[in-house]
Amino acid sequence: MDNNSQGSGGIKGGLGGFFGGGAPEYSNTELAGVPLTGMSPLSPYLNVDPRYLIQDTDEFILPTGANKTRGRFELAFFTIGGSCMTGAAFGAVNGLRMGLTETRDMAWSKPRNVQIINMVTRQGASWANTLGSVALLYSAFGVAIAKARGAEDDINTVAAGTLSGMLFKSGSGLKGVARGGLAGLALSGAYALYNNWDHITGSTSSSRLY
Repeated sequence: MDNNSQGSGGIKGGLGGFFGGGAPEYSNTELAGVPLTGMSPLSPYLNVDPRYLIQDTDEFILPTGANKTRGRFELAFFTIGGSCMTGAAFGAVNGLRMGLTETRDMAWSKPRNVQIINMVTRQGASWANTLGSVALLYSAFGVAIAKARGAEDDINTVAAGTLSGMLFKSGSGLKGVARGGLAGLALSGAYALYNNWDHITGSTSSSRLY
């Protein structure tokens, strides 16, 4: 028995030296006092200190002077892509509704299916183009105004929304430009109000306390 124990111990030691660099052996008494939670003490089952695995800081490294929030240029891609997808989805649903309404007197056949599919694709492409163009104008104006002013605030949002609406409806005459500007002002103002709602309500409640 002793020879077998020594032989197995020698094999374990050899394998341990080959894989783990000769890791120390622990008795049952020593292992009984090792906590299973916390990860703060040195674990006898690992060759590294688990304290180095605990990450108390952010998992990404920012360049010197960079902000933790994405700027308008980074958000422009998401805004344009999201607007195109939203427009395509809305246009497809609207085209399906229009196709079913216009062909309700027709029997279910191949011509009716083709007409409905054409209406869906036409409306989807039209709405995707419309919303994508508006998002492109808004993003371009937002980036340009932010670079010109050297500041990032809600003034850029409202100004970009107003100018986008005016330029988008510039082909409809002065009345169309005015309507587009008012629509852009209303939408961008509502968006800015939504983003600052917590700040506004917090300031109002704090002023009432005094």
